[in-house]
Amino acid sequence: MHPVTAPSFEDGAVLTDAAGRISAIGRNAEVPAPRAVRALHFPDAELTPGLVNCHTHLELTHLGGGAQHAEPEFVQWIRRIRELKETTSAEAFYEAAVAGIRDCWTRGVTCIAETGSTGAVMRALHDLGGRGIVYQEVFGPDPAAGPVSMFQLKTAVGWLRTLETAQLRLGASPHAPYTVSPSLYQAVAEFARQENLPIAVHVAESREETALIQNAEGPFADALRARGISIEPRHASPVAYLMGLGVLQRGALCIHCVQVSPADVELLREVGATVAHCPRSNSAHRHGRMPLELFRKAGVPLGIGTDSVVSVGDLDLWAEAEAAGLAGEDALRALTIEGARALSWESEIGSLEMGKAADLAVFSLAAPRRPSPPPAAQLTVVSGRIVHQISAT
Repeated sequence: MHPVTAPSFEDGAVLTDAAGRISAIGRNAEVPAPRAVRALHFPDAELTPGLVNCHTHLELTHLGGGAQHAEPEFVQWIRRIRELKETTSAEAFYEAAVAGIRDCWTRGVTCIAETGSTGAVMRALHDLGGRGIVYQEVFGPDPAAGPVSMFQLKTAVGWLRTLETAQLRLGASPHAPYTVSPSLYQAVAEFARQENLPIAVHVAESREETALIQNAEGPFADALRARGISIEPRHASPVAYLMGLGVLQRGALCIHCVQVSPADVELLREVGATVAHCPRSNSAHRHGRMPLELFRKAGVPLGIGTDSVVSVGDLDLWAEAEAAGLAGEDALRALTIEGARALSWESEIGSLEMGKAADLAVFSLAAPRRPSPPPAAQLTVVSGRIVHQISAT
């Protein structure tokens, strides 16, 4: 048994109540076993909190394969993914979302933080009874198109909000500095504050992004000018740029954060932002390595994400932890309670504690302590409900 926020111990048990919460936890002999309660025994396994995937694009699951859509340059890769999305039907996005959620469950993941533009993952999580935060993406690098982008966002939020539950939240994601104009960033940030929507944003991911914001140079700058969009150097890092626009408010989830300085990390700490680290995606696109220790020393909440299967090929969070240089209990903390903190959900999930939601995962013996454990969990439970199971006695 690995409670995560308390020492691990042998022969552990968890009792969940009808509301899907942990009502008792401890050694098996000490935990009540009411007659009406179904008992599952896993004698050669380890019980952990459900894993938290802090950044996904599950609506793109059907495009999986990692290198399948690889392009030599990041700008061309993004353009290719946009083209593939434009030829995908709403039904295909929904089926991809369902497949992605079920894949996460087979790996012991009980909470996802999705960014997407179609609403498919919000619908699928609602229909399947899953847990997550879905950030509705907003695009619009041309300031003149800002009102249309805001109308689309408000329309999407209006109908997606009807799907919210205690375990399913909606947020907003102005995509990235190369796809969102300054005025649109400000409009989305203000709308998010008014509507109490958490924000997620891709920021400081690539050298190309830094060149665009700092000096109005590089392939992103060239692509925008080719579309007739005027840009100017901001003489600031992407993090400082978004801070100045009021986007990085408390609890904002900053995705990637590879190209950051100590000053950027301090800005994120001061405002109370959090970070989603996607090491394998960063490596696949040759963006470099995030300075993980800078964030840890600063105390910035940081979780791990897989990004999309189009970038890395699968949704293996253990492989992400290994790529980040984490192993054993350190990896388990990063994939559970630290991920929950990055999503501002640590009071509800991320550890095995009385009163918390019964989000649980069972892995084969010693799996959480191996550098590369098998990806399949024996059992995955979300709010006390079994969503995946392959064996039990």
